[in-house]
Amino acid sequence: MIDLHLIGIGTGNPDHLTAEAVRVMNEADLILLPRKGSAKSDLVDLRRTICAQVLHRPVRIIEFDMPVRDASVPYMQAVDEWHDAIAAAWRERIATHLPNGGSLALLVWGDPSLYDSSLRISDRLKAAGVETTVHVVPGITSIHALTAAHAIPLNPLAGSVTITTGRMLRKHGWPAGADTVVVMLDSGCAFEAIESAGIEIWWGAYLGMPQQALERGTLTQAAPGIAARRADLRARHGWIMDVYLMRKELADGSR
Repeated sequence: MIDLHLIGIGTGNPDHLTAEAVRVMNEADLILLPRKGSAKSDLVDLRRTICAQVLHRPVRIIEFDMPVRDASVPYMQAVDEWHDAIAAAWRERIATHLPNGGSLALLVWGDPSLYDSSLRISDRLKAAGVETTVHVVPGITSIHALTAAHAIPLNPLAGSVTITTGRMLRKHGWPAGADTVVVMLDSGCAFEAIESAGIEIWWGAYLGMPQQALERGTLTQAAPGIAARRADLRARHGWIMDVYLMRKELADGSR
């Protein structure tokens, strides 16, 4: 039996971990850390830093190379095959390092419930015959970190919020009926593909990290600067994690 603990670690700042997350990490028999290539080496470095700061007892920490998603095939097929490959990597480490079962912890950016596939991948362990009980430790999402950094509420008074991805925003445009839209997993400034009039944007990258970057303003005025800054930061660091919130001006002129 494997007790699999998916631990939300926020945006990588050790101060964002909950007391429950710290406790579960220290109770684990094994912690798996994924490596995502040299361009994103500081991502695994952040996980190492978190472990070094919060572990007060010896816990085995094993790193593995994260499979790469195939960009040459249709998106859903690529994601499905990618999840299969990640599950296989987990199974291999479990067989090697926890052959008699035990407690396994995985550190998940943000919260495992929001645009993260760890829960879906864990289902593949069960389907492959690995007897698994899944436990989730919630964490701070990048949305929480973004609204806190800008000191704004997530929703307008009595208004709605839609959470979507850059791919969906570019494909379908502004979601029907939404006052506020939060966009995650945007690899290419999808805000440039929508009508900008009457929309304000709050953008953030590397939230909670030393290199945190923030921008805000009307979408018409801010979009070019955000796109340029995003490209510069990506070139400088080799990777970027960003999220943004956009809000339409309401009928009473408020946002």
